[in-house]
Amino acid sequence: MPRSRQIADAKTESQMRRTIDRKRFGLLAGTGLRIEEAFALQVEDIEHSVIRVRHSMWNGKRYSPKTAAGLREVDIHHSLAELLRDHLNGRCTGFVFRSAVGTPLARSNVLRRSLHKILGEMGREKCGFHAFRRYRVTHLRKQRVPEDLLRFWIGHADKSVTDGYSKVKEDVEFRTFTAEQAGLGFHMPTVAPKLPVAPIAPKTAGAEIALTA
Repeated sequence: MPRSRQIADAKTESQMRRTIDRKRFGLLAGTGLRIEEAFALQVEDIEHSVIRVRHSMWNGKRYSPKTAAGLREVDIHHSLAELLRDHLNGRCTGFVFRSAVGTPLARSNVLRRSLHKILGEMGREKCGFHAFRRYRVTHLRKQRVPEDLLRFWIGHADKSVTDGYSKVKEDVEFRTFTAEQAGLGFHMPTVAPKLPVAPIAPKTAGAEIALTA
């Protein structure tokens, strides 16, 4: 393979990795999911602007959440939902984020090869995935999201007896509205609309004459 082709292929692969990184870390910052929950997400866990958290990933195996609060629905902003749909590109099965062969991602590999590498290029100190979770909680509080709804989205148990009386988490319309109003606190990459491809018309005798004239 020519050297120029190898360089072009390497650049393309690097760009693809960065695009996936933006989507993966955008999901973490825009939902507050634990990294084990994000890696366990399967395509069927996402429906429109709702993510259903049902499992956690540990050492390549999926487990049920440790607490009842971990089983939940997380409402997301429409821009994040659009980005995830673009990422899946019509795929109906498998892990949302996966290796090249479809297997679960390894936490240490993503941390070392993606997050820490990006932070180094930005001149920032290294941090763990929990930073995205802290960011989401801080952002939601600044937007004055009701505390019981915030805990529901994050997967924390009720703090008081009064929290148990609240039915906010069951009000899907209010949850959707609040997720849109709260926003992400950052801009997601714009998803370019996929335009239909026009069918190629068969050549006519006139066209062939014009091409050879």
